[in-house]
Parts: sequence; structure tokens; C-alpha cells
Amino acid sequence: MTLDTTRRRFIRDLTLGSTAIGAGLGLGGCGGSDDEASDAGAGVEFRHGVASGDPLSDRVILWTRVSPSAADATLQLGWEVASDAQFSSILKSGSVRTSAAQDHTAKVDVTGLAANTVYHYRFTIGSKRSPAGRTRTLPVGSVSQVRLAVFSCSNYPAGYFNVYAEAAKRLDFDAWLHLGDYIYEYDSTGYATGNAAALNRVPVPANETLTLADYRARYAQYRGDPDLQALHAAAPLIAVWDDHEVANDTWTGGAENHDPATEGSFAARRAAAIQAYLEWIPIRVPDASQPDRIYRSFDFGNLLSLHMLDTRQVGRDQQLSYASYITAAGFDAAGFASAVGNPARQLMGATQTAWLQSQLQASTATWQVLGQQVLMGRMNVPAPIVTQQISVAAYGALAQKAATAPATLTVAEQAILAQPSIPYNLDAWDGYAAARETVLGMARTLDKNLVSLAGDTHNAWASDLRDASGTAVGVEFATSSVTSPGFEAIFTTEAPAALAAALTQLIDPLQYAQTSLRGYLLLDLTPAAARADWVFVDTILSRGYAASTGQSLRTLPGAANRKLIDV
Repeated sequence: MTLDTTRRRFIRDLTLGSTAIGAGLGLGGCGGSDDEASDAGAGVEFRHGVASGDPLSDRVILWTRVSPSAADATLQLGWEVASDAQFSSILKSGSVRTSAAQDHTAKVDVTGLAANTVYHYRFTIGSKRSPAGRTRTLPVGSVSQVRLAVFSCSNYPAGYFNVYAEAAKRLDFDAWLHLGDYIYEYDSTGYATGNAAALNRVPVPANETLTLADYRARYAQYRGDPDLQALHAAAPLIAVWDDHEVANDTWTGGAENHDPATEGSFAARRAAAIQAYLEWIPIRVPDASQPDRIYRSFDFGNLLSLHMLDTRQVGRDQQLSYASYITAAGFDAAGFASAVGNPARQLMGATQTAWLQSQLQASTATWQVLGQQVLMGRMNVPAPIVTQQISVAAYGALAQKAATAPATLTVAEQAILAQPSIPYNLDAWDGYAAARETVLGMARTLDKNLVSLAGDTHNAWASDLRDASGTAVGVEFATSSVTSPGFEAIFTTEAPAALAAALTQLIDPLQYAQTSLRGYLLLDLTPAAARADWVFVDTILSRGYAASTGQSLRTLPGAANRKLIDV
């Protein structure tokens, strides 16, 4: 090789970004002629935008996907990280290969970054450039404020992603969290698809997602959404999955929405779903040999330790069913209590539980925040409401009658009021009582200021977290959904405001409920308080919408203050 050829190849590789200046990757070029290099981007498109995720104080994951003209193409992309949006000061660059083996997605773990710093990034192939993204690293040392935007349950056919669009307008949060149900697995006529055709949001593929190709196609559809792309480009994501990334009501050995007789091996389906998730989400897997182990922690200096948990895939025993405890004589309360309180029942699994114990014990941060999927707060509702023997409004009227004119109660009414309060959702921590006591016991014993974040229900909630003895341990802030319908689609005859008021009256730890609006949660942490603001949009059925803050609550640090108070 002549000196001139060497120099020309270096210039070509630098243009493609394959010389990893300061990044420590050292990836070589693709080879080939200069003409081939100039044509590298021919027929290639960046249809799915860019994303960043899993920020640490010195690194962050960058992500993109290319859509090549040849499905089997192997491509080399350049990437650049700059200190400014104009890319006049490029600080890091390098290259990364992608192919059909990873669905032409590309991830780069960029290291050697400064803490608490905003960066801009993009990808290139030949003369083509991806959209630019904005990311930031985590702070270290003494930190005065951290702000996180929290999302859950984004069902594409249910409506427009106006919630994402609203959040993307603001650049004042450090990262955004997605607590799961980033996609849904149902077919084109399945859950929440009633408006899909009119909105041009019919699920792709038309069938339920079962294979790797199915899940990849579904992610591609979601990631083609401009509002989701805008949020990904605005700030780094920290994500965990819930059940719909695989199938509804997943547990370690199966799912409610999986029939082995007609849909084949659940293990194969789960593996395909996890592979697609890891391809399409900018996540750093702690252990490549165990790709389903995604629980991990993020430290924001001395202010916050964020522990992202998996309550779905790696340790969950199968959900209980109320049908098993309804007998000819009525509800078997004793049998149910024994089952739900079984100390052997796991939600996270023993390995993850031990890991969380060690993370809590090691952290000296003011706030310990759990980013997880399902409600931890106690949501016990009178059994006749759970079993739909009576509406919430009718039960409230009956309770009022019992308080004011008990002698007028009929035998049937007395029987309704005599039934116990039971968890409304056995898929949540309420269905795993001993596992919840273990986690609450950790926080209490270690004297930690605990905040649990939850999604899953499509409704907004705020609850005081108390252990079985009634000791205050922390609080829970639960976000509404991005698009998935809430209680307004279940309790169709109940006025949402009246329903929320009745629930907060019936459920003692519950301090706030909003059961009919889509939105996200803004969590603002300082040394003095943890504040939650619930932001809602008024519609997801048109691109035009209005947004407002529906409620604000906070909690203070210290053992005497672990409860919800007004702002």
C-alpha cells in the first residue's frame, strides 16, 4: 500500500466516522474503493430517527436504524458527538456496523464524556446524515435538583402520541423513563383498535406478534411515529419492559395472551420479543450472557439513586385468579388470604430481590426511587365492586344508608356490606403480599426515603406506602398512560370525577386518582422534597390538543415525613 493510498483511506474513514477519535473503539473501515465510499448511503434512509439511553456520568448509549435498499446489506455507519447543535465542535466520533442480524439497528456506548453535560449526536453513512439528537450525562457529587419525565402504556392504534409530543417540547428534564408497555402485541382488530383505521394507525403486522419478524415490524411502526421520534431525540431514555412487550399478563412460564396449543412455545416467543426489544431500545444490558436481566441502577450524585426493576419477566410467579376462590357459599376469604400471603410467592425473584437489597444498602443518596411496572400501593376495594356485583356509586350509596339508617338495610344489602375489601388487581404487588413486605421492610430497616414509580393501569394514582403493620415507609406516584384507555372504558356508567372521589374515599392509602385522561408524570427531586406533577392532554384522537397539569403532590425526606402532602 502506498503512502498516498494510506492517506486517502484515512481521509475516507474519517469522513465515515470509522476512526474512533477519543472513543476507544478503534473500528476499521469497510474497505473498498473511494467510489464505493461515496455511494455508501445510496438507497439508505434513516426512517426511525435517533435515540439515546442509559446515561451514566461518563457515557451514554446512542441508537439509530437504517433502512437499506438491500435487505441483506451489511453497512458501516459513522457517528459523531458534539458540544453544540451545529456540530462545529465534534468531541467524539467513530463507526459501527449493522446488518439484518440486528434488524439494521445500531447502538454505540460512547465513553469518556463529562458529567452533567448536554451533548448533540448524529449518525452518517456516505453523504447522508441522520436527524440530530440531544442527550446528557448524569451529575456527580452534590446535586441540587433532578427532574424526570415518566411514561407508560403507549398503544399505537388507540390514538396519537400527543403525550410524547407535549413532553418533547420541553428540555428541562434530565431523562425520561418508560415503565413498560412501550408496544402492544395484539392484532389489527385487538385491544383498543376501535379508532385505528380512522386515525391511520392500524397495527403492523396485522396478526398478533409471535415471531422475531413480527416484533421487529411492530417496533418499526411505533418508531416511525414523529412524536415518539421527537421525544427520543430530545433527551436520554431509561426504560424497562412490562408485559405487552411480550404478551398480556406475562409471568416466567407463560402469559394470559399466549396459547401454546395454537401459538407455539412461549419460551421461543419470549426470546424473540426480548431480542427485538434490545435491538430497538437504547438500553445497556448489564450481562450479555443473560439478556433478560435488565434491572439496573442509575446514580444522580448524592441526590437520587434510581433502581429500575423487572416485576414481569425474570421472577414472577403466575398470577392468582379470583375465580379460584369464589364458591357456592361466597368468596373464600381465608383461602385467598393464605394464597396471596404465601411467603414463597415471588414477583421479582430471589436474585433480583437480593440485588435490590444490596443497591439500597450501598446508596447514600437522599432519595431511593423504584422505576417499576405495577402498583405497589394497597388498592383494597370492597369485594362486591371487584366482582362487579355492584357499581362504585351504588356501593357508596349503600354505605351512606348504613351510616344514616342502618335499620332499613335489607338482608341482601347487609350481605353486600359484610363482604371484605380485596385487591382490585392481582397482577400488581397486591397479588404478591409477602414480596411487597420484603421490599418495604428493606426500606424501613435501612431508613431510606422511598418513592415508587408505577405505570401499567392506564390511570394516575398517588398512594402512601405502608407496611402490613401500618408503618409509613414511602410514597407511590403512578403515571397515566400515553394512549391506552383507563377506567373510563371499564366503568362506562360511572362519572370519572365521582369514581375517583369514591375510590380515594374507599381506599385509605390512596390520596389521588385520575381515571380518564392520558398523560405523563413529571418527578422533581431536591434535597428538600420529591414532587410529582401529573400532566394530561385533553385528547388523543386528533393532532390538536391542549395540555394541563392536573395535580401536584410531594413528600419530604425523613422518617417522620414519609407520606403525601399538598404542594
